Amino acid sequence: MKKPLLFALLAVLVILSAWLLSGRDLGPRTVAVLQAGIDTHPLTTMLLFFVSYVAVTALSLPIATLLTLLGGALFGFWQGLLMASFASAIGATLALLAARYMLRDWVRVKLGARVRTIQAELDQDGAYYLFSLRLIPVVPFFAVNLLMGLTAIRVQTFYWVSQLGMLPGTAVYANAGTQLGQVDDLSEIVGAPIVISLAALAAFPWVARAVLGAARRRRVYRGWTRPARFDRNLVVIGAGSAGLVAAYVAAAAKARVTLVEAGEMGGDCLNTGCVPSKTLIRSATVAWQMRNAARWGLRDTPPAVPFRAVMARVHEAIARVAPHDSVERYTGLGVEVLRGHARLVDPWTVQVTDPQGATRRLTTRAVIVATGARPTLPPLPGLDLVDPLTSETLWTRLADRDEAPRRLVVLGGGPVGCELAQAFARLGSTVTQIEAAPRLLQREDSEVSDLVAAALRDDGVTVLTGHRALACGQDGDRWIDVAGDDTTTRIAFDQIIVAVGRSARLQGFGLEDLGIATGCTIEVNDFLETRFPNILAAGDVAGPFQFTHFAADQAWFASVNALFGGLARMKASDRIVPWAIFTDPEVARVGLSEAEARQQGIAVEVTRLDLAGLDRAVTDGATRGFVKVLTPPGRDRILGVTVVGHHAGDTIAEFVLAMRHGLGLGKILSTIHIYPTWSEAAKSTSGAWRRAHMNPRVLSLLERFHGWRRG
Repeated sequence: MKKPLLFALLAVLVILSAWLLSGRDLGPRTVAVLQAGIDTHPLTTMLLFFVSYVAVTALSLPIATLLTLLGGALFGFWQGLLMASFASAIGATLALLAARYMLRDWVRVKLGARVRTIQAELDQDGAYYLFSLRLIPVVPFFAVNLLMGLTAIRVQTFYWVSQLGMLPGTAVYANAGTQLGQVDDLSEIVGAPIVISLAALAAFPWVARAVLGAARRRRVYRGWTRPARFDRNLVVIGAGSAGLVAAYVAAAAKARVTLVEAGEMGGDCLNTGCVPSKTLIRSATVAWQMRNAARWGLRDTPPAVPFRAVMARVHEAIARVAPHDSVERYTGLGVEVLRGHARLVDPWTVQVTDPQGATRRLTTRAVIVATGARPTLPPLPGLDLVDPLTSETLWTRLADRDEAPRRLVVLGGGPVGCELAQAFARLGSTVTQIEAAPRLLQREDSEVSDLVAAALRDDGVTVLTGHRALACGQDGDRWIDVAGDDTTTRIAFDQIIVAVGRSARLQGFGLEDLGIATGCTIEVNDFLETRFPNILAAGDVAGPFQFTHFAADQAWFASVNALFGGLARMKASDRIVPWAIFTDPEVARVGLSEAEARQQGIAVEVTRLDLAGLDRAVTDGATRGFVKVLTPPGRDRILGVTVVGHHAGDTIAEFVLAMRHGLGLGKILSTIHIYPTWSEAAKSTSGAWRRAHMNPRVLSLLERFHGWRRG
């Protein structure tokens, strides 16, 4: 019965409004006519105003603010406030009901991208979140009304919170309307009452934000005793990419900052991730080039691979980069570095336990949690029996081997799995890669996955997609059973590398004791703040991406907000984040992929350049791959770029810069690029877009013009 009753109520509201307005002069002299109506028919005029206000709000017309000013001008402060307050709350509730029972699909299409965020905030803060939206309209009021209709909020809760939350703002606008209604001459606008009222309009959002912020802090920190003074401005937990950058920024800003690390300085990227893996990949690439030297007019030479020396080179690279992230360097920059395990005792106190077991407590205004992530080991039966390796352990566990593992299984078809499978195959291992999904690199377009899978197979990797690992075991040989294509296969191996993903390090740091919400990552807002505004998170532990460069970017925002959050804050964005997969060919992407655009219903135009048409690719003998750019139909604004090929991670940088600063393909095309370089791929792709958008009529006119000039 709710739908027809609501429909009937809205219909009556519209008809009543039309009847009240019929035959009335609503031209330029509207205010004067209504003022005269108050003198002759006060109740009718008041009813007209009230019903009109309810109708405007219920129909989500964004002119309620003007009506509030008008109410103050016509009826005075108290009557105007009373009518506007109740009319706005009633109309807002009708709009909510309409969105919930009649316009659900329409609202979801128009505004649905915000629903998940609002529902999550409601789940966390309840009616207080709606109250904050009403008091400080971050989202327009009419949009709040509609969006709330898609949530599970109770109607009566919505009504009374809206009534209360909109009251202060309504009072400020009604007062301004009262003052404006008394103006008979333009010279009176500079009078004190008008100036004060207009100043109140301007100041209200700031005052409301400050009051709301103070109330929120009081509520969040209830039950905790804030220290009278602090030892430090900032404590950073974790010395990986995010932690190092955060500490660096704080020290550069002359804050007193302490960096706490229980493991190795530099975190995963230096010690077990980016640096060692890319070093190994480079050695593997040289081995492949020797094996395939005829491609460059030389003689194929099967390489001798002293695996121990290859791994020694990996550790040498780590050692050469390590001083950049060392205790000595950061101490020299003004950072206090403590080795030990950190745990949050309260929102302002961090307890550090050193390797000998001694503890000390640090008080700090702010904390940044940057504890990173670790490889995930799936609950695969028998996995513990076969001594699995991960991207974290293989560098030490395989360091003393004279040869690469003869038979290697790589479990996982993501970036890490693909990189390691190809590298070990090129270094002489017989590699089987197992992925449960239908294809490798699920986040990328299917043509990218197909190209990488073909490259891996060319290097001798047996790629088993659509195969699910069932169990591992050992009976003289280590083995893994996999299911695929209605059959079960047993694969024998000497070593298995598990690369099925990474999990944020969340346990043991006191987060759960403080009630800081965690799921796969720590829950943070746009400013990287947890439920406690002075405790922030950055990097893999905050998400949504697990990239070294993204962690460093987040850390900059986190450190600025931690140090200056009481004065000003900056939103961290994950809208334009590039990444690369260092297989051969490399894969790099920023923004939308073609598949994501289809899934999200975004109309795009695809411009593609095959690298076989790029001169530098031809000279380097690396023509496998392409550049694909997504733009809105008919426009050169870049929505997403995928590059597959040699130096893809470097080539995409120009597109990232263009997207970050709003430059279109036309700007790239008009920029001089050195010939012959890989950077010309960006210009050539831009040229392909330009050629596809030449106006045939203009070209025809040009042809006739030049013909005329020839006589």
